[in-house]
Amino acid sequence: MNKLPFLVAMLCFQLLSAQQVLPEKERAVLRDALLEERLNTLLPAIMDETGIDLWILISREYNEDPVLKTMLPATWLSARRRTILFFYRDKQNGSLDKLAVARYNIGEQIQSAWDKEREPDQWKRLMQLIEARNPAKIGLNFSEDHNIADGLDKTDYDTFMTYLPRKYHIRVVSAEELAVRWIETRTPREMVLYSQLVDITHDIIAEAFSEKVITPGKTTTTEVEWWMRQRVTNLGLETWFHPTVDVQRSNDILEGHLYSFSDRPENMVIIPGDLLHCDFGIRYLGLNTDCQELAYVLKPGERAAPQYLKDALHDGNRVQDFLTKNMIQGRTGNEILALSLEQARNEGLKPAIYTHPLGSYGHSAGTTIGMWDAQEGVIGDDGENYPLRSNTVYAIELNTTVDLPQWKREIRIMLEEAGFYGEDGFRYVNGRQTDLLLIPRQKPHLGH
Repeated sequence: MNKLPFLVAMLCFQLLSAQQVLPEKERAVLRDALLEERLNTLLPAIMDETGIDLWILISREYNEDPVLKTMLPATWLSARRRTILFFYRDKQNGSLDKLAVARYNIGEQIQSAWDKEREPDQWKRLMQLIEARNPAKIGLNFSEDHNIADGLDKTDYDTFMTYLPRKYHIRVVSAEELAVRWIETRTPREMVLYSQLVDITHDIIAEAFSEKVITPGKTTTTEVEWWMRQRVTNLGLETWFHPTVDVQRSNDILEGHLYSFSDRPENMVIIPGDLLHCDFGIRYLGLNTDCQELAYVLKPGERAAPQYLKDALHDGNRVQDFLTKNMIQGRTGNEILALSLEQARNEGLKPAIYTHPLGSYGHSAGTTIGMWDAQEGVIGDDGENYPLRSNTVYAIELNTTVDLPQWKREIRIMLEEAGFYGEDGFRYVNGRQTDLLLIPRQKPHLGH
């Protein structure tokens, strides 16, 4: 009896019920099980849908193709020497050859197909495998629009084409769509785990934006950032970008959008009446989160945030709703962006939307819905014409500018939450912020 599915199920239950981070060995078992499911179930399906019967990925150690990195087992932290993956799909027979033109098996799923003693030349062995199967389309990872699908370097491409018999040259195509589909598509088991990742992310933010970490009049924004970074390390996790914390307050002016991404002043002392904002994400089990939330520092005598700040957050939630209602399969990112901005503006809001795919990478491959500096639509790169597909995850990232007469200025409500688009439409992976975090406070803040 194969005990692996039972073990994996128990690990998933342990992770979800105990709200804990798994030890390294148990993590590895779970990651390899997720990879096995993706290779044996997802990969054949998307190869059939994209019409590529041979997919070849070529990488050298420490210069890995971003897609190949997601296919390595948990005990492989990088490629070894030159690693060539060879996936051949025979749709008629329902088979999938998962081979490595390398000296080693790559985990249990991808078997070595190169005996260097019999054929010293790795490239010649690759050509033998190609000729034996006579593929109709040979997919290679080069792409103008999707950086993650552009992982084949020039040296390996040139060498491959030099060795490849001339009759096959016309069959070489970009594997762009196949690579993006592999990166963007989430399995049901991955989505069970994704909810836990987002929950951990929310918990770290809630603790950071509390009296446990912040003493108004003493604690600085930079200290909170490093507390978050250290908290992640202490949990045995990783951040995929350095956390940021910034402040909006009544006696400041609203900065431009660039302020939200760089040039923030460091070591700002947090004081009562501040509206705090953070941008934070973790990496775990081969998946990434990306979250922005807001907190209010209570003034002496206050037991709740001012109503005008609550209303401002509600305006941010309204922009989220306009965006997510327009996320319909087949629409491109630019179409979704234009519709959402128009509808929000017609309701008197001042929105900006810059939502990106999320999953195997923080800024992942798939449907891009705006950029902070391209609200008229993304042109020329980043897959602006790539259609929304089901079973994909997004960082629902946006803001709305709100005029506050009480502060005699405008503020920007910046929000970001993980959202899943599936067969039944859109849902948040693990809730979204609908109430401001309060400092000090001991109250739940996540709604539906």
